[in-house]
Amino acid sequence: MTAPTDTIVAIATPPGRGGLGVVRLSGPTAFSIAENLSGKLPPVRTAGLRHFRDATGETIDSGLLICFASPRSFTGEDVVEIQAHGSPVVLELIVTAAVAAGARRAAPGEFSQRAFLNDRMDLAQTEAVADLIASASEKAARAAHRSLEGAFSKAVDELHEALVALRVWVEAALDFPDEDVDFLADGQVAERANDLRIRLEDLLARAATGRLLTDGVRIAIIGPPNAGKSSLLNALAARDAAIVTEIPGTTRDVLRETITLAGMPVVLSDTAGLRETSDRVESEGVRRAKKEMQIADLVFHVVDSTDPREHYLTGVPDQVPVIRIQSKVDLSGHQPGRDGHCVGVSALTGAGLHALEGLVLEVLGAADTGGEGEFSARQRHVDALRRALVHVEAGEAEIIASASGELLAEELKMAAEELGEITGRMSSDQLLGEIFSSFCIGK
Repeated sequence: MTAPTDTIVAIATPPGRGGLGVVRLSGPTAFSIAENLSGKLPPVRTAGLRHFRDATGETIDSGLLICFASPRSFTGEDVVEIQAHGSPVVLELIVTAAVAAGARRAAPGEFSQRAFLNDRMDLAQTEAVADLIASASEKAARAAHRSLEGAFSKAVDELHEALVALRVWVEAALDFPDEDVDFLADGQVAERANDLRIRLEDLLARAATGRLLTDGVRIAIIGPPNAGKSSLLNALAARDAAIVTEIPGTTRDVLRETITLAGMPVVLSDTAGLRETSDRVESEGVRRAKKEMQIADLVFHVVDSTDPREHYLTGVPDQVPVIRIQSKVDLSGHQPGRDGHCVGVSALTGAGLHALEGLVLEVLGAADTGGEGEFSARQRHVDALRRALVHVEAGEAEIIASASGELLAEELKMAAEELGEITGRMSSDQLLGEIFSSFCIGK
């Protein structure tokens, strides 16, 4: 995809009325179009008070205008930002005037797309712009900002370089089999492949946590009737979101509530009590409850601590962690707080809820680190890292079992391509260029 050559315009502030609204122009004729709207432009990166006029010369509004010259702008092109009063009508009139002067209305995300095409940011950073705008918690916002600054991309690039370096080493050993040292059999290659696997596993775990910060954590509240599931939902949501009665089977459908739990955006799903029933409506609720377990990131298995019967939970996918919650500890005399992956809570008094939050973070691998090391990620990033890890594992197994450099080199190549998909920076042609330029092949 090549960089575009036209100039685009759009309203950059959210829909609705406000004290301030921003219209953004980007492209080779952005400055001339802005001059057509407002007269002489202020110096670059200096705000100037201007009157904005339509195609007939009639004044639309007055406000500030700032110019950013290429390449030192968000998109890498000439950019103009017009700050006017935040009336949708006023802002649309300014956009219409810019279009009449030669601009084109921007498509969704096109400013960020141009920033990527002009090498102002990589693909992961571009996605972090949207993640930052959509962040639903303070922790998610901070993580998205770290990705936007390049924390995730840097980690990916460092791993990519290590993969390429090892592949160069292996290719050299294959091309020069008469060297005094058998590079493939001396253990160094296997050690480096093992190190790459460990680093990939660590980055995958961090990216999985970043995905939860971006998309939100889906928690299914599962358990028998009258175990206190709806009361727990209400306590965590700090409002009466679910109907609570002493009648078994009150909850018939899945009730979802979006909250912030331990600094993470969370979608809680309160479900029907699991039991055998002849009631067709309740049976459908049980079926939907079981379906929620299949799509959850975490399951709260709620049991009544006043009930001496043992309740087992089956059907949870192997990859989905489960926290067992003993409810109503204020009635049973059980101690609130955690014991391993079990937490005693009281929805009435709030006892044990703080311990539950801490366990959620621990189980999801997102224990509080003061924001250090956290970055936002998306499912596609997690999938690419998983595929890369599979290739590295396969290559490591081959070099250990048979000292097969050819197979290891191929697996390293495919792993590097997977990482290149995350940032969008590396193609196969670029990889070959780096191999031949970084190693003295004529030695």
